[in-house]
Amino acid sequence: MNRFSGIPFRVSIAAVLLLVLGACSERRSDDPIQSYRLWSGQAPAKDVNVVHGKYWQSAHWTKEYILYLELEVPPEWRNEFIRQNELVEADSQWASPADVPGWFDPPETFRVWKSSKLNRDSRVFEDSTTGHMFIYDIQL
Repeated sequence: MNRFSGIPFRVSIAAVLLLVLGACSERRSDDPIQSYRLWSGQAPAKDVNVVHGKYWQSAHWTKEYILYLELEVPPEWRNEFIRQNELVEADSQWASPADVPGWFDPPETFRVWKSSKLNRDSRVFEDSTTGHMFIYDIQL
């Protein structure tokens, strides 16, 4: 008798299908902390106040996502975020997407940053006097 025949083989196939299909589900969140976690892969540091958040991730294995965050962070965090992500100042001309949440409204006085390496429309808006940041990150 073939060792792959019978119930154990069928159960194995069913388990593999469940894992594969379960891993391919869309993710959505309007919860600020959960949005931050889904985007960054970790909880926010104690000195990071996540005010608002919205996150969407496609069901594709390529991890396509759209993120909106509003944060209050200390200067050290902002500076390190800009350095680690190799951001450069961008012009303030930015057309907000159609799905932008109502709370995502950075003032024109904010400094605008974009990636120096990645060719995408992501933006970081920073008020260096108040520690307020708005992050729009997109990977499609």
